[in-house]
Amino acid sequence: MKIYIKYMVSLRCKMVVKEELRKLGLHFIVVDLGEVEIMEELTQSQHDSLNTALLHTGLELMDDKRAVLIEKIKNVIIEMVHYTDELPKINYSEYISKKLDYDYTYLSNLFSEVKGITIQQFIIHHKIERVKELLLYEELTLTEISYQMQYSSVAHLSNQFKKITGLTPSQFKLLKNRRRKAIEDI
Repeated sequence: MKIYIKYMVSLRCKMVVKEELRKLGLHFIVVDLGEVEIMEELTQSQHDSLNTALLHTGLELMDDKRAVLIEKIKNVIIEMVHYTDELPKINYSEYISKKLDYDYTYLSNLFSEVKGITIQQFIIHHKIERVKELLLYEELTLTEISYQMQYSSVAHLSNQFKKITGLTPSQFKLLKNRRRKAIEDI
Protein backbone atom coordinates (compact mmCIF):
# COMPACT_ATOMS: atom_id res chain seq x y z
CA MET A 1 0.00 0.00 0.00
CA LYS A 2 1.25 3.49 -0.83
CA ILE A 3 0.80 6.37 1.56
CA TYR A 4 1.67 9.98 0.89
CA ILE A 5 3.18 12.35 3.42
CA LYS A 6 3.15 16.14 3.24
CA TYR A 7 6.27 18.19 4.09
CA MET A 8 8.55 15.14 3.80
CA VAL A 9 11.41 16.88 2.03
CA SER A 10 14.67 15.75 3.59
CA LEU A 11 16.65 12.71 4.57
CA ARG A 12 15.89 13.48 8.22
CA CYS A 13 12.16 13.33 7.44
CA LYS A 14 12.67 9.89 5.92
CA MET A 15 14.36 8.72 9.13
CA VAL A 16 11.50 10.07 11.25
CA VAL A 17 8.89 8.33 9.09
CA LYS A 18 10.76 5.00 9.23
CA GLU A 19 10.89 5.24 13.01
CA GLU A 20 7.16 6.01 13.30
CA LEU A 21 6.32 3.08 11.01
CA ARG A 22 8.47 0.77 13.15
CA LYS A 23 6.73 1.95 16.34
CA LEU A 24 3.38 0.98 14.81
CA GLY A 25 4.72 -2.41 13.69
CA LEU A 26 4.36 -1.52 10.01
CA HIS A 27 6.84 -2.87 7.47
CA PHE A 28 7.98 -0.51 4.73
CA ILE A 29 9.26 -1.50 1.32
CA VAL A 30 10.29 1.97 0.15
CA VAL A 31 10.50 5.31 1.94
CA ASP A 32 10.98 8.16 -0.54
CA LEU A 33 10.45 11.88 -0.25
CA GLY A 34 6.72 12.30 0.23
CA GLU A 35 5.86 8.69 -0.55
CA VAL A 36 6.01 5.46 1.42
CA GLU A 37 5.15 1.94 0.34
CA ILE A 38 4.24 -0.43 3.14
CA MET A 39 3.48 -4.15 3.06
CA GLU A 40 0.25 -3.97 5.07
CA GLU A 41 -3.06 -2.23 4.48
CA LEU A 42 -3.56 0.48 7.10
CA THR A 43 -6.48 0.05 9.47
CA GLN A 44 -8.30 3.24 10.42
CA SER A 45 -6.71 3.02 13.87
CA GLN A 46 -3.20 2.70 12.40
CA HIS A 47 -3.92 5.54 9.96
CA ASP A 48 -5.03 7.80 12.82
CA SER A 49 -2.07 6.81 15.03
CA LEU A 50 0.42 7.37 12.21
CA ASN A 51 -1.11 10.72 11.31
CA THR A 52 -1.04 11.87 14.95
CA ALA A 53 2.61 10.80 15.34
CA LEU A 54 3.57 12.51 12.08
CA LEU A 55 1.76 15.72 13.01
CA HIS A 56 3.94 15.93 16.15
CA THR A 57 7.01 15.91 13.90
CA GLY A 58 5.68 18.49 11.43
CA LEU A 59 4.62 15.93 8.82
CA GLU A 60 1.11 14.96 7.72
CA LEU A 61 -0.61 12.12 5.89
CA MET A 62 -2.31 13.18 2.65
CA ASP A 63 -5.45 11.71 1.12
CA ASP A 64 -6.42 14.37 -1.44
CA LYS A 65 -5.19 13.38 -4.93
CA ARG A 66 -4.43 16.98 -5.93
CA ALA A 67 -2.41 17.56 -2.75
CA VAL A 68 -0.54 14.31 -3.38
CA LEU A 69 0.36 15.41 -6.91
CA ILE A 70 1.52 18.84 -5.69
CA GLU A 71 3.77 17.14 -3.13
CA LYS A 72 5.15 14.86 -5.86
CA ILE A 73 5.98 17.91 -8.01
CA LYS A 74 7.70 19.60 -5.06
CA ASN A 75 9.64 16.44 -4.20
CA VAL A 76 10.85 15.94 -7.79
CA ILE A 77 12.14 19.52 -7.79
CA ILE A 78 13.74 19.24 -4.36
CA GLU A 79 15.43 15.98 -5.28
CA MET A 80 16.57 17.43 -8.62
CA VAL A 81 18.03 20.63 -7.12
CA HIS A 82 19.28 19.53 -3.70
CA TYR A 83 20.09 15.83 -3.92
CA THR A 84 21.67 15.29 -7.33
CA ASP A 85 25.18 16.30 -8.24
CA GLU A 86 24.16 17.53 -11.66
CA LEU A 87 20.91 19.06 -12.85
CA PRO A 88 19.25 17.34 -15.82
CA LYS A 89 20.36 18.44 -19.29
CA ILE A 90 16.79 18.47 -20.59
CA ASN A 91 14.23 21.21 -19.89
CA TYR A 92 12.90 21.10 -16.36
CA SER A 93 9.36 20.90 -17.74
CA GLU A 94 10.24 17.79 -19.74
CA TYR A 95 12.09 16.27 -16.78
CA ILE A 96 9.19 16.81 -14.35
CA SER A 97 6.65 15.59 -16.89
CA LYS A 98 8.63 12.38 -17.52
CA LYS A 99 9.23 11.74 -13.81
CA LEU A 100 5.55 12.06 -12.93
CA ASP A 101 4.08 10.77 -16.20
CA TYR A 102 1.72 13.74 -16.56
CA ASP A 103 1.39 16.49 -19.14
CA TYR A 104 3.46 19.47 -17.99
CA THR A 105 0.73 22.00 -18.78
CA TYR A 106 -1.65 20.17 -16.44
CA LEU A 107 1.02 19.98 -13.71
CA SER A 108 1.93 23.64 -14.15
CA ASN A 109 -1.68 24.85 -14.01
CA LEU A 110 -2.47 22.72 -10.96
CA PHE A 111 0.69 23.83 -9.14
CA SER A 112 0.07 27.53 -9.84
CA GLU A 113 -3.57 27.26 -8.82
CA VAL A 114 -2.82 25.54 -5.50
CA LYS A 115 0.53 27.09 -4.50
CA GLY A 116 0.09 30.60 -5.92
CA ILE A 117 3.46 30.52 -7.69
CA THR A 118 4.65 28.86 -10.88
CA ILE A 119 6.75 25.72 -10.98
CA GLN A 120 9.52 27.82 -12.53
CA GLN A 121 9.47 30.27 -9.60
CA PHE A 122 9.57 27.32 -7.18
CA ILE A 123 12.61 25.91 -9.01
CA ILE A 124 14.37 29.29 -8.95
CA HIS A 125 13.84 29.66 -5.20
CA HIS A 126 15.28 26.20 -4.62
CA LYS A 127 18.21 26.82 -6.94
CA ILE A 128 19.06 30.01 -5.04
CA GLU A 129 18.86 28.12 -1.73
CA ARG A 130 21.24 25.52 -3.18
CA VAL A 131 23.56 28.31 -4.37
CA LYS A 132 23.58 29.72 -0.81
CA GLU A 133 24.55 26.29 0.49
CA LEU A 134 27.36 25.96 -2.06
CA LEU A 135 28.60 29.48 -1.24
CA LEU A 136 28.74 28.63 2.46
CA TYR A 137 30.79 25.49 1.78
CA GLU A 138 33.38 27.69 0.03
CA GLU A 139 34.56 24.73 -2.06
CA LEU A 140 33.51 26.12 -5.46
CA THR A 141 33.98 29.48 -7.13
CA LEU A 142 30.93 31.44 -8.24
CA THR A 143 31.76 30.48 -11.84
CA GLU A 144 31.79 26.78 -10.90
CA ILE A 145 28.52 27.15 -8.98
CA SER A 146 26.97 28.96 -11.94
CA TYR A 147 27.99 26.10 -14.23
CA GLN A 148 26.84 23.40 -11.81
CA MET A 149 23.44 25.04 -11.36
CA GLN A 150 23.12 25.50 -15.15
CA TYR A 151 22.99 29.27 -15.28
CA SER A 152 23.93 30.78 -18.63
CA SER A 153 26.46 33.07 -16.93
CA VAL A 154 27.70 34.28 -13.57
CA ALA A 155 25.89 37.55 -14.26
CA HIS A 156 22.58 35.70 -14.72
CA LEU A 157 23.10 33.82 -11.44
CA SER A 158 24.07 37.03 -9.63
CA ASN A 159 21.04 38.91 -10.95
CA GLN A 160 18.66 36.13 -9.95
CA PHE A 161 20.36 35.75 -6.56
CA LYS A 162 19.98 39.49 -5.88
CA LYS A 163 16.34 39.49 -7.03
CA ILE A 164 15.49 36.66 -4.58
CA THR A 165 17.69 37.52 -1.59
CA GLY A 166 18.26 41.27 -1.96
CA LEU A 167 22.01 40.62 -1.82
CA THR A 168 24.71 39.82 -4.32
CA PRO A 169 26.45 36.46 -3.84
CA SER A 170 29.53 38.35 -2.59
CA GLN A 171 27.50 40.29 -0.03
CA PHE A 172 25.88 37.05 1.11
CA LYS A 173 29.27 35.43 1.68
CA LEU A 174 30.37 38.39 3.80
CA LEU A 175 27.39 38.16 6.12
CA LYS A 176 28.28 36.94 9.56
CA ASN A 177 24.76 35.67 10.20
CA ARG A 178 24.43 33.29 7.27
CA ARG A 179 20.91 32.05 7.76
CA ARG A 180 19.48 29.72 5.20
CA LYS A 181 15.87 28.66 4.89
CA ALA A 182 14.79 25.13 5.60
CA ILE A 183 13.77 23.35 2.39
CA GLU A 184 10.20 22.97 3.56
CA ASP A 185 9.94 26.73 4.18
CA ILE A 186 10.77 27.72 0.60
